[in-house]
Amino acid sequence: MEKINIKTSQRIDLIDITGQVQSVVAKSKTKDGVCFIFCPHTTAGLTINENADPQVRRDIINTLNKLVPENAGYSHTEGNADSHIKSSIFGSSLTVFIENGQLAFGTWQGIYFCEGDGPRSREVWVKIGAVPAGDCP
Repeated sequence: MEKINIKTSQRIDLIDITGQVQSVVAKSKTKDGVCFIFCPHTTAGLTINENADPQVRRDIINTLNKLVPENAGYSHTEGNADSHIKSSIFGSSLTVFIENGQLAFGTWQGIYFCEGDGPRSREVWVKIGAVPAGDCP
């Protein structure tokens, strides 16, 4: 398992980590397989979405903040209840196929670390599962 270190600079942010995850894939020298990406934090998550237009990230953040506002009288008193809810919406893990040594995406897709309670030092865990030779068509 490899760990990717992330330093966030805003309370709520989506950070493109596609290149860092691809570097882990390249380092593994896996030609065909599966890449598992896990976020071990309760106020952050992961998602796959468009990485061509940065306004998409802004739209996602703005909409999340409208749906789950920061101070809405939550029972959790640490001041980050909205962050726990937002991380649950995103989820804590992703699985991406590896084909010919590359992460296999649809057009415009990328992997985002979704910060909900920053700024913080975070990490994402990446594990590669190789497909044995002869098992792929």
